[in-house]
Amino acid sequence: MMLTELTAVPGAVLPVQMVKDHLRLGTGFADDGMQDALLESCLRAAMTAIEARTGKALLTRSFRLVLERWRDAGAQALPVAPVAAVTSVTLFAAGETAIPVAPARWKLMADTHRPRLVSVGTLLPVVPEDGRAEIVFEAGFGATWAAVPADLAQAVLLLAGQFYETRHEPGGQAEALPRAVQLLVERWRNVRVLGGGAA
Repeated sequence: MMLTELTAVPGAVLPVQMVKDHLRLGTGFADDGMQDALLESCLRAAMTAIEARTGKALLTRSFRLVLERWRDAGAQALPVAPVAAVTSVTLFAAGETAIPVAPARWKLMADTHRPRLVSVGTLLPVVPEDGRAEIVFEAGFGATWAAVPADLAQAVLLLAGQFYETRHEPGGQAEALPRAVQLLVERWRNVRVLGGGAA
């Protein structure tokens, strides 16, 4: 299985000013914007850490999931939530021949933690020998920062602030998540049961 992010989060939607306010950085100086690139970098790093911890895409973007076989012949779990839409399902034979799967053959089962691509009527089509299946989908809470749940948004701000303040410390960003951040993201974590069989 390989998951690829097809579109990036635009810098314009990141809450750089909110991080400045959180850090109480001064305003009214000629170099007000000099820290923006660094703060954006800290925000992106914090978002990546929170998304990895929770399995949630905070801001909407496109992903491609590549599989050599279905985990279940009737349904395939998607590794990121929440999924807004599945754009396409395509099978590829060994010679790279693309075989689009008609939308009538599948549907999205939305779920806070474990969204799935589910067959309609019959099983999902068989993945060709030595081939692969590709699912392209849109995942995220929304296109703007206001769409991100308040607790996850606060966790990102806290973590971005820590990354900014410890940027000169060796290994400062490699430590475990701060306790406050862990508490904020706890309800969003994808708890696996039965050895992951339900995922």
